[in-house]
Amino acid sequence: MKKLFITAIALFGISFVLTASAPDNLGSIERLDPGLDAIVPAGAKLEELGTCCKWTEGPVWIHSGFVLFADIPGNRIMKWTPAGGISVFMHPTGFLGRESYGGPESGSNGMTLDRQGRLTIAGHAPRDVYRLESLAKGAKITMLAEKYEGKRLSSPNDLVYRSDGSLYFTDPPYGLPTQSDNDPLKKLPFNGVYRIPKALSHAAGAPPDDAHLELLIRDLTRPNGIAFSPDEKYLYIAVSDPDHKVWMRYDVQKDGSVANGKVFCDATSDTADGLPDGMKLDQKGNIYSAAPGGVYIISPEGKHLGTVKMPEKTANLNWGGDGRTLYITASTSLYRIRLKIPGVRP
Repeated sequence: MKKLFITAIALFGISFVLTASAPDNLGSIERLDPGLDAIVPAGAKLEELGTCCKWTEGPVWIHSGFVLFADIPGNRIMKWTPAGGISVFMHPTGFLGRESYGGPESGSNGMTLDRQGRLTIAGHAPRDVYRLESLAKGAKITMLAEKYEGKRLSSPNDLVYRSDGSLYFTDPPYGLPTQSDNDPLKKLPFNGVYRIPKALSHAAGAPPDDAHLELLIRDLTRPNGIAFSPDEKYLYIAVSDPDHKVWMRYDVQKDGSVANGKVFCDATSDTADGLPDGMKLDQKGNIYSAAPGGVYIISPEGKHLGTVKMPEKTANLNWGGDGRTLYITASTSLYRIRLKIPGVRP
């Protein structure tokens, strides 16, 4: 059992924040291939940093030394610092209505940084993609995408920048009230993967340039996590379909489009709790992804090398600190584990 303690009151509205003492048997490493030894140190330990929420998502390391992550049901972005633990960074982050949202996930989802250090957010419940022009309280918000061919997006989930300044994102229905393809609010007949060609240079405060939003993939049932290989030759998509738990790999073309999609790794037979979800890569091209049972570590050839077994259903992860520490959001909590190879991070 976790022992919970009240440790802080948020600065932006009163909010009790809980941290948890880590049990001695927290997590484990399942080693399926000797190749994992070059990635996960002998004796590596999973560390719980704090408990605060119902479903945590979208961690991102801010280079001044802290982690931001989403509390989707709480409609908040949380902040973890080594000295201060967890507090509320931003509220609300998604649904802005006065009435009840009517669904389980009213907040924002995945986050990343552009090369100017600006925080870009998958709006999720408000069905958009937006950017904060600074990390100061009350910062200007710039909307990057809201519609495709005049129809509202479903609920942008995760996102990644390419080095040319374009932004790629997935758009499954999880942020809609019923989280289904039959939700009355769903306007698009597919769950797409999109590209915003000039997201980096989009002027602060300018309206979204939806006329140039590009649909790249439309045949995946539940596109979710998204990441590039270190050389940007490949785009990976995690598919969080209970009947088809796979990671897809696509060739990235010179114009930013993708082609030749194929199943890269298949976890459909794994009955542990969880689905393919958020993912990141290290500088050697290994993939780390939320998956059944915890965090799958997959080689560049698509071989499942091992799993960081998590005590809770896992959602997403990101690199932080000196680049070798993996921060993991799993259900109620934020965790981290120290690994050997530096990650690819914004």
